[in-house]
Amino acid sequence: MTRETIHTDKAPQAIGTYSQAVKVGNTVYLSGQIPLVPETMEMVEGDMEANIVRVFENLKAVAEAAGGSLADIAKLNIFLTDLNNFALVNEVMSRYFEQPYPARAAIGVASLPKGAEVEMDAIMEIG
Repeated sequence: MTRETIHTDKAPQAIGTYSQAVKVGNTVYLSGQIPLVPETMEMVEGDMEANIVRVFENLKAVAEAAGGSLADIAKLNIFLTDLNNFALVNEVMSRYFEQPYPARAAIGVASLPKGAEVEMDAIMEIG
């Protein structure tokens, strides 16, 4: 099966030894996105809602670069340094997804890269 690396300037560049996404057949594995602004590679300014929106926008950009959309996401993982933000994640997510929603996990973690409070990765099926 063909393996393709996905890259777009509309999402933050990798800050480590990984690709923004890897496509194998019709499955796309999207790397974790934190609320980095692609143009500056700095964390987005604003409240937690702004952080969550930026992460979804980053995931959306990578999904589109792979030939899909957020609607093609089958599995979404959400990592939060404060699970008290879970309801806000649900509210923002409802702006980006319609039923049927992807399978999802929300995981409380001690810390994330660059001091982020939220990170998300996903698996997408296209074709």
